[in-house]
Amino acid sequence: MQDLLVAAGLFVAAFLLGSIPWGLVISTVFFHTDIRQHGSGNIGTTNAMRTIGKAGGAAVFVLDFGKGLLSGVLAWAFSQYLLPGAGLVPGAPVSYDTMLAVAFLGCTWGHIFSPWLKFKGGKGIAVAVGCLFVTFGWVGACLELLIFAVLVVATKHVSVGSIAAAAACPFFALYFFWGDWLAWACCTIAAVTVVWAHRGNIARLRAGTESRIGQKKEA
Repeated sequence: MQDLLVAAGLFVAAFLLGSIPWGLVISTVFFHTDIRQHGSGNIGTTNAMRTIGKAGGAAVFVLDFGKGLLSGVLAWAFSQYLLPGAGLVPGAPVSYDTMLAVAFLGCTWGHIFSPWLKFKGGKGIAVAVGCLFVTFGWVGACLELLIFAVLVVATKHVSVGSIAAAAACPFFALYFFWGDWLAWACCTIAAVTVVWAHRGNIARLRAGTESRIGQKKEA
């Protein structure tokens, strides 16, 4: 029971961390505009690049990516100090891998369903990648980035790379967390949520109206 309560506490902490809307903060504080009123209306990196420029977009990416990394630190801290080591050894009711996956899900959901924005937010890619550098390790995260990069270059659609990387996540989780089905379930739910957050992009891709990299929108 203690393990489950600690895992629930970690989820809440990671959710609140992920809910910080850095895209909105950067755009309003430093560029004196509301990013939600421009482009796609999204608070993530892609719309930030288009709306407030490369410097602003880079800042949003770094801060969102940092939320993901920090969620992994939270998972370690909760396991180390609140589970008295139980989460760090095989066979524990809630394993360390599960704690990492819980933090991944919590942080990603916090970003997509930010309570500060009436439970709206970004699409979760930068945050999720930051999480995965801890959840899957650098090898798994870099493989996810490779899928993203190859498809973006091939199609000129950022959304295609994002959706494909999210769709690949459950398969990587199956490899990294084989036998730890709670950890796998958390990663899969997070991935499905990211794909769901791209539902508008999917509709535009099917209609052939999705913007490509470098394409100027018509007035």
